[in-house]
Formats: sequence, structure tokens, C-alpha cells
Amino acid sequence: MTQVRELYLSVADTAAKLLAAPEVADGWHQPSALAKLSVQGLAGHLAGQVFFIPTVLAEPVPTEPAISIHEYYARVSWIGSDLDTPFNQAIRSGGEEEAADGPAALAARVAACVEELRGILPTAPDRLVRRPTWGPWSIRLDDFITSRMLELVVHSDDLAHSVGLPTPQFPAPAVETVVDLLSRIALRRHGATNVLRALSRSERAPASISAL
Repeated sequence: MTQVRELYLSVADTAAKLLAAPEVADGWHQPSALAKLSVQGLAGHLAGQVFFIPTVLAEPVPTEPAISIHEYYARVSWIGSDLDTPFNQAIRSGGEEEAADGPAALAARVAACVEELRGILPTAPDRLVRRPTWGPWSIRLDDFITSRMLELVVHSDDLAHSVGLPTPQFPAPAVETVVDLLSRIALRRHGATNVLRALSRSERAPASISAL
């Protein structure tokens, strides 16, 4: 099994435990830390980053050409997009629907899916995968797993903050992988000078170098 798959399974297991926390159930119908998204919707979106993996593994191998994970993030249209775009509206409604059966049911489904992935990921070939919302391209399975790990780490922080819990502790290599991806996105969005100043010169730092 590749390192990224091991890291992903560890991160997904931690996210599953967060979803099962009583604080998440208590705040289920409250607003989350993300604009226009309830705790329920955020929990559903977080869970989706686990459910995506068996979904893509069950689909036919795409014929679209493969691109790198960095090119994938350069091409997606949702980074920095307005909250009311159809894509972002669909993310919110999809999260609500994913979690419609309540916190206990969602947490149980995620835990079961993580256990399923422990059995299938070690020997799954690094095939091409593709989601229907993408353009005419595909990416390698391990790159897709890496992108889902980014989502799990970022949204676990969002969910924990939303319900007053500390951010979960993830393996250092997982966080380093996510930070590397976010840094590359930030460079494209804000330019090298702004990123360098934000990381090294607080007196000249820009207001934000947010990647997403």
C-alpha cells in the first residue's frame, strides 16, 4: 500500500471519530463555521470525502487524459468562486442530503466505509479516476486520494471549530502533504512575492494568501 493511502486511512478514521462526537450531534442544526452551511451540511460534506473513494473505484476506468494533481487544482473552477454559484449551492445541498438521516447514522456509515477501505485500498491498482463535474481530464487514484485527504483535514478543522472542539491531530506527513498542496494553490492565486512575505515578513505580509 502506498504511503498516501496509509495516511488517508488514518485521516479518514480520525474524521469518522469526529463525526461521532456528541458535540456534533448537539450542534447538528446550528450554523457551521462556513457561511451558509449548517453543521449537518458540513458533516455531510466531510463524510462525502470518504464515500467518494469506493464510488470512483466502482466506476469504469475513464478514457480522458490524465493530468497531475497540481494541474487539477489549477483547472478547477470552484477555487475562490462566489458562494452562490450553482457548484457551491450543490455542495451545500449535497452535504445536507448526505446527512439527512442524522448524526448517528452518518457516523456509522463513515466508520463502516473506512473499514471497507482498509480492505480494498491496499491492493487497488493506481488506475485513472474521474468525477462527472470535471472537465475532459482524469487523475491517478493516488492523486485523487491525496485531494480527498486535503478535504478531510481542512473540513475536520471546520467541523471541530463549529462545535467547540479542538482541531483533530493528524499525522505530520499528512499535514505536510496538505500544506504542500495548499501552498502551491496559494502561489497560483496570490503570486510568489505575497506568499514569500506572508511566510517570512509579517511587516510586509498581505492581508491573505488563502489557497481556497
